[in-house]
Amino acid sequence: MRRREFIVGLLGNAAWPLVAHGQQRALPVIGFMSSRSFDESSSLISAFKQGLNEAGLNIGQNVAIEYRWADGDYARLPQLAAELVNRQVDVLLAAGGPPSALAAKASTSIIPIIFPGADDPVRLGLVASLNKPGGNVTGMSVFGAELGAKRLAVMKELIPTAGVIGYLANLANPSAKLLLDEVKAAATSLKIELNVLSASTKQELDEAFASLATARAQGVVVAGEPFFDSERDRLVALAAKYAIPASYGFREYVVAGGLMSYGTSITTSYRMAGLYVARVLKGEKPADLPVVQPTTFELVINLNTAKSLNLIVPPTLLARADEVIE
Repeated sequence: MRRREFIVGLLGNAAWPLVAHGQQRALPVIGFMSSRSFDESSSLISAFKQGLNEAGLNIGQNVAIEYRWADGDYARLPQLAAELVNRQVDVLLAAGGPPSALAAKASTSIIPIIFPGADDPVRLGLVASLNKPGGNVTGMSVFGAELGAKRLAVMKELIPTAGVIGYLANLANPSAKLLLDEVKAAATSLKIELNVLSASTKQELDEAFASLATARAQGVVVAGEPFFDSERDRLVALAAKYAIPASYGFREYVVAGGLMSYGTSITTSYRMAGLYVARVLKGEKPADLPVVQPTTFELVINLNTAKSLNLIVPPTLLARADEVIE
């Protein structure tokens, strides 16, 4: 199947209602902007549509959608947001973490904005409070700071003798420093020397893993980061190339061959975002919709990858795993 045919198949009738909207001005339009890339976001699009469907909205029937993708280049986000604001969409879905949500908020104080996932949205200035967001923005929190520290603790549990562990972040992300503070505190408590590295390009990812190998890091914790999600396969391949045990934020990395992950379900967040978008389109205001906080977290372990790294996963860790891939 050719790429064009694949894209049309995935988006379904997304292009048709835009024409109809221009002719009939009957369908509300969702502006879907993401800091990530289309190629690796199909499961998220499906989860978002599922949320819409559960609320009685179907693309091409009673709602339209326009997509904008930054492909990991955060500098493009303000322009993408401006395009959708000028298009006068009825609601903005700011996907792909805080960079997208902040760009959307800066672009409009009128159009409702829903974010599928953001670390500490209050400290980032996205909302006034979790229970009463105020303004035109609300969405889903992902507890990124707490989870980064937890992933470090799980890595130490997997490799008790680890003295040096890398932490890979993207300091171009406004939330990165918030996450880093928590991870540094956890490293001190665990008596771990934390090797902090930042990457915002493919080349910097390559350099980061080469640096970890040189420093003889015994593992690496990869921060929850939209740019990294866009480069998921590359990260997993680099960890395999340098034989470095790596822990990630989402299950999708482990399915792709990564060692383990601990975090929230990103597809659940996008489904919930679909439900919130539907509520807004039906008349509710973001100011009155509390930020959704995750209640379940999943530990996923890939035993095949562990074996390739000559690692024996402790039975206590396996017993706590929500999913084990063999």
